[in-house]
Amino acid sequence: MINVLVADDELPAIEELAFLLGRDERIGTILRASSGAEALRALETESVDAVFLDIHMPAVSGLDIARVISRSSRPPAVVFVTADEDCALEAFELAAVDYLLKPVRAERLARSVGRISELIRDGGGAAPEMITVDQGGTTKMIRRDDVTYVQAQGDYARLHTADASYLIRVPLADLEQQWADAGFIRTHRSYLIALSHVTHLKLAAVRPSVTVEDAELPISRRLLPAVREKLEATRIRPQA
Repeated sequence: MINVLVADDELPAIEELAFLLGRDERIGTILRASSGAEALRALETESVDAVFLDIHMPAVSGLDIARVISRSSRPPAVVFVTADEDCALEAFELAAVDYLLKPVRAERLARSVGRISELIRDGGGAAPEMITVDQGGTTKMIRRDDVTYVQAQGDYARLHTADASYLIRVPLADLEQQWADAGFIRTHRSYLIALSHVTHLKLAAVRPSVTVEDAELPISRRLLPAVREKLEATRIRPQA
């Protein structure tokens, strides 16, 4: 069970997040703090596996708390919870496991808890690989393991996540080489998929395809043998 601390200066936000966390069977004790100072006191006296921090708290912010945590010999996992994206870059520089935008959605929170579980199981693990993207003239950071598939668009590539898509100025062929060790494989001249996000595999004679999250993507005949081998190794069963 994962014991967590939720820190926010707004009580309704604390209770909402605590309610959502309480519905997850992987979560054990849920501690609450209504200020940064209270959160630091709790961390001195209680043993927690993860902290969910509001960034914009008076006096002692979530970022301040994360800096203190980073100096610990056995720091808990840090997830930032905020209403804006302005601090995303600094948050990930502090080795945050995740960055949740308010209002927090249950399915998005479940992904964060999954990441915390993996981190605990792996005994800490490496920091997530981050990608700099541009969205509407604003630079932001996304996790590579959030990318479900990549679509070729000329000399550019469009990164698809569960929540959005982002255009980056890197050809698909380059990403195929750079991300091979991270579990991405080419299934078609226009698509690169993340094996960890595959949900279905259809090897029909007419139109073989692979489903990544909710997107059904084609598999080219030329690449079909290699794709089948890779996907079956991950125990994705072909559909009729």
